[in-house]
Amino acid sequence: MSITLDQYRQWLAERHSVRAFTSELVDPALIQDIFTAAQQAPSNCNSQPWRVWLVRGEACERLRQQLVTAVSQGEIYPQDFTSVENFSGLYRERQIDCARALYDAMGIERADKPARLEAMLRNYAFFDAPHVVFIGMNKAFGYNNALDVGIYVQALVLAMHAAGVGACVQGALAHHAPLVRRFLNMPEDVGLLTGISFGYPAQKPANAARTTRAALAEIVTVIE
Repeated sequence: MSITLDQYRQWLAERHSVRAFTSELVDPALIQDIFTAAQQAPSNCNSQPWRVWLVRGEACERLRQQLVTAVSQGEIYPQDFTSVENFSGLYRERQIDCARALYDAMGIERADKPARLEAMLRNYAFFDAPHVVFIGMNKAFGYNNALDVGIYVQALVLAMHAAGVGACVQGALAHHAPLVRRFLNMPEDVGLLTGISFGYPAQKPANAARTTRAALAEIVTVIE
């Protein structure tokens, strides 16, 4: 089976980050199919460096509460891997545009700090999703292995999209790595990279937010 490039482009454009979920559980058989499909993601030397923890049911509720409580109380935890949090220049502009799209969709004014704080905390509540998946890799690995994990994350999110399941990839869920690692009983040599909340989208304002993409000329340099 194959699809045209136009069909793929349209299908890909329909995918968006979901930030409000219903409580409906995704059927375990469908989840297995989704993760089986994502496992076909390519990697350097077929190393498949990703490690994956799926949290659902009562465990998901407990972790949700622990994270929201920790963040609400101002607890600060380190990440397992370094990352750039303070964008500048063009990248900062895109970050602001992304935040504006979300807050505008939710009807939150820039000066409304309590509402913005509440919106931020929803990251750690997994946007009420009934499932969350955490993805890591060996701490000794480098950027090339992280690229492989990124390819896997894309494959997983697109598999969810194909199955009619909404998802949101959340770098914020790596900010409290020690808490999450303890909860998941992750091996000491594995570091946390990201988390993905997933489930069925709810009819909420947050899900109306859409972001733009840069023009191709800004991204691709052609050498002839």
